[in-house]
Amino acid sequence: MLIEQIDCYVLTVPLVTPFKTALRTVEQVQDLVVAIRSAGFTGYGEAAPTLVITGESLASMYFVVEQVLKPRLLGKSLLDFNQLLNIVQTSVIGNTSAKAAVEIALYDLKAQFAGLPLYQLLGGGPVELSTNLTISVNATATMNEDAQKAVALGYQQLKLKVGTDLQQDIERVIAVSRAVPAGIALRLDVNQGWTAKQSIYALSKIEQAGVELELVEQPVKAQDLAGLKAVTAAIHTPVMADESAFSPQQVIQLLEQQAADIINIKLMKTGGISKAILTAQIAGLYQVPCMMGCMLESAISVAAAAHLASALSPLVSKFDLDGPTLCRFNPCQGGTVFDRSQIVLNSSPGLGIQHIGHLQSVTTLL
Repeated sequence: MLIEQIDCYVLTVPLVTPFKTALRTVEQVQDLVVAIRSAGFTGYGEAAPTLVITGESLASMYFVVEQVLKPRLLGKSLLDFNQLLNIVQTSVIGNTSAKAAVEIALYDLKAQFAGLPLYQLLGGGPVELSTNLTISVNATATMNEDAQKAVALGYQQLKLKVGTDLQQDIERVIAVSRAVPAGIALRLDVNQGWTAKQSIYALSKIEQAGVELELVEQPVKAQDLAGLKAVTAAIHTPVMADESAFSPQQVIQLLEQQAADIINIKLMKTGGISKAILTAQIAGLYQVPCMMGCMLESAISVAAAAHLASALSPLVSKFDLDGPTLCRFNPCQGGTVFDRSQIVLNSSPGLGIQHIGHLQSVTTLL
């Protein structure tokens, strides 16, 4: 059960439509895939380069895995699992997505050795989850059309991206709320696009128009905890922290200051599964619910997030795991099934991934 080999690849998958937020526009998933091999088993992990959020690129993630973590992990035993996690978390500061890819692969391996699907290894939970679908920021008519198409496909929760123009944002949200049937949950993601003053103004206008949002996500800059707290105190809509909540320490600070009503957990922010578990447990101590989210990731790391979300139920009660459905195809054979809004976890060991297509050498792209 010694770690014998660690390899890195690049996975490229085009998106169905461009993914547009207040921070960026992306047309394809291009992630780092980590494969860790031991005793005939292979564990897979994935890391998304998100310069404007985590500060990581493909090149930086590859360097951390290949030059920092790989030399320290090779030859170590999977039986010393906590030691492996400690190596991942303490060998380098930051670089949370690179750490996440390695941790996911290690957990996948551990579950395969145990002969259990990952969610059962982590404690068990529901086999089926339901995710929202992201509606990219666009012209109001386009967002209305995209929202109606999503509802027709069976989505009961929609995540609306805004944050590019305050007045247009207000109009977009009100228009979409009137374009979709009653009972469809609307989640608003500003991606740090407003100031605290703008947030209170915009959300008050939206509330006065009779729109009941399930939540508003990260309306202000990540570092503006005072602003986030002011928004949380001033509006009726629950406020969810995303970019402000990377580490367990940050989550404690947020919750101590009552600066958020919900915490968005993402493996690419926490540095993998181990710190994500701790984050959910901390939120649970404060009786604050969590969402399990994702960056622009494929079915590899989003499957890991889904397995973890299942095992963390009921601490994690909301799911934003639509990355694979935003892709034109699923590169994985076997594993978790992503069927529009429905996610069905695999019953095979680990993540259940038998093969990953469309992998390329990292060195040919860097």
